[in-house]
Amino acid sequence: MTVGTHTGPRIRVTGAAGMSAHAVLSAPRRRARVLAAFPAAVYLQTVSPADVSPRAAPPRAASPGTDSPPGEMAGSRPAVVAVITGAATLLPNAVLIAGALPEAEVGDEAWVGGGAVEVGGWRVRVSRWWDPGPPLPRVAPQALPAVLPGLPAGGLAGNPALVRLAEATRTLADVECAAEGLVGLGPGLTPSGDDVLAGLLVALRALGTAAGVSRAVPLADRLATAVVRAAATRTTAISAALLDCAARGDTCPEVTAVLRALTGHGRLGPALTALCRLGHTSGADLAQGLSIGLASVHALAETSAHAQAETLADVQAETLADVQAGATVHTPAGAPAHARAGANRHASAGGGR
Repeated sequence: MTVGTHTGPRIRVTGAAGMSAHAVLSAPRRRARVLAAFPAAVYLQTVSPADVSPRAAPPRAASPGTDSPPGEMAGSRPAVVAVITGAATLLPNAVLIAGALPEAEVGDEAWVGGGAVEVGGWRVRVSRWWDPGPPLPRVAPQALPAVLPGLPAGGLAGNPALVRLAEATRTLADVECAAEGLVGLGPGLTPSGDDVLAGLLVALRALGTAAGVSRAVPLADRLATAVVRAAATRTTAISAALLDCAARGDTCPEVTAVLRALTGHGRLGPALTALCRLGHTSGADLAQGLSIGLASVHALAETSAHAQAETLADVQAETLADVQAGATVHTPAGAPAHARAGANRHASAGGGR
């Protein structure tokens, strides 16, 4: 481990960052440490808790419901930022640079903030931003595919916790408990359970908004609140940070491509194949979450349609009852007496025919 060995950055480069990291990168410069280091990605975590809201960012195209309460919870604990090359998955909280990464080891000192990241003698200044949660095109609920075809098993194949989550998001019974049961489930920097939940949260918010299924976004908020709270103590810092992103609808381009294809903008098969290639099982687990979210949006849309049909039937029944009771004529209370009398004679005459 190296601490304080660099008096200043020797190499200066620029990079592009996801809007999920805007708050921590734009905040005053603060100490950080290297959480994990790989050839294509270095993960940094600030040492002191972030003191800004994750939504303190420049305006971006937003869809209803993206400013969810869980996004504000991320500011209550240390923030995580990734520095990556083009060979890594473009995470929503990453800074992408061209070429190789600086040399770094777990525990190394780093700095984050002031519009830059400093690690391994490098200073990476953010010169542009991208949106990791762009709104989807509008689509009718019935136009969404019923299922995601040909999904690989993923890391939780046959796990009863996954079955409970799928059922709970359709019936809305104990849905928060079912979601909490997956937090931190599985090995690795991003456990399979967390990847499933990330896919679910993004799908509910994005597809629910695009399809006009109003109940989907509040459900996403409820789940996100429970998941983010549980993730603070039950999973890795890297995975908890990505769940924070998913709670706000932010994700990687491969997930966005599948969501767009579901709305009819793109080819679903190739998009799903590209997603499932991510990581060992991360892509497949994300796809499982998208599938559960899609099924939940369909169920919520069907429930809303039934409720609207019942309401319409009730109104029609009441109207028919009023007609049969001869109460179809309504004149203002302040109308002249002869007008009210004429209306009543007309109603009586109509009822006698």
